[in-house]
Amino acid sequence: MPPAAAASCPLLRRAPAAPFAALSGALSRSGMARRLVAASAGGGGRAPAYGGLLLDAGGTLLQVARPVAETYASIGRRYGVTKPEKGIMEGFKRAFSAPWPKTLRYQGDGRPFWRIVVAEATNCTDDDYFEEVYQYYAHGDAWRLPVGADTTLRELKDAGVKLAVVSNFDTRLWKLLKDLNVSDMFDAIVVSSEVGYEKPAPEIFKIALGRDKIEFDQIGVEATNAVHVGDDETADKAGANAIGLECWLWGADVKTFSEIRDRILTTDDPQ
Repeated sequence: MPPAAAASCPLLRRAPAAPFAALSGALSRSGMARRLVAASAGGGGRAPAYGGLLLDAGGTLLQVARPVAETYASIGRRYGVTKPEKGIMEGFKRAFSAPWPKTLRYQGDGRPFWRIVVAEATNCTDDDYFEEVYQYYAHGDAWRLPVGADTTLRELKDAGVKLAVVSNFDTRLWKLLKDLNVSDMFDAIVVSSEVGYEKPAPEIFKIALGRDKIEFDQIGVEATNAVHVGDDETADKAGANAIGLECWLWGADVKTFSEIRDRILTTDDPQ
């Protein structure tokens, strides 16, 4: 999540084409290419038109179970937090939008960054309060999957589609995916705090696809044979398009996981 985009924070997100026009030929594969891909895989009569699916985590695959400001306020009452929820959300966005002096916002477990965000949002610097908030979001109960996500992932995996998470997140992501019973669905889980790059940097997408940093899990699929789904115009769409990777914006191009499934498991040429 880029420093200038507060709305791209995983805790804020709930359920540009023109600069990349030169890539349109690479991103719109011919009907013949799609049929060749589809013919090479199984899937019970619905062969995949793409060999790989990359998914953003926060705001796409992972949705917060309840509003952030409500959570901060309810936990904060035990620590003397009196700031109204509207003010908490304003402070949260302000902190997330502020320039971050380091290369990565999320390094390791992300505590240094989130400590600043929580303090700015609530005006509370109590270490115990921060730790309780931080630990709350480290458990699957704080998050939910979109309707049909687990079923779609299973169907795509059974059809031979390689699956990856590509996320600007800290190391808590691994546990969250496990808690929500989807970690075993993915061939690769690429977390910015571990690989040293944040979207929209091309390197993080290349790592997931298998074009860089071979010490990490990869799906081994070319960019022209994969699609990325995320909810941020810059981090997801611009970043993916920059390496010739198609991107569907969550909430705009696709709104449900069943729609993602139907666009991938088809032999029809949408062009």
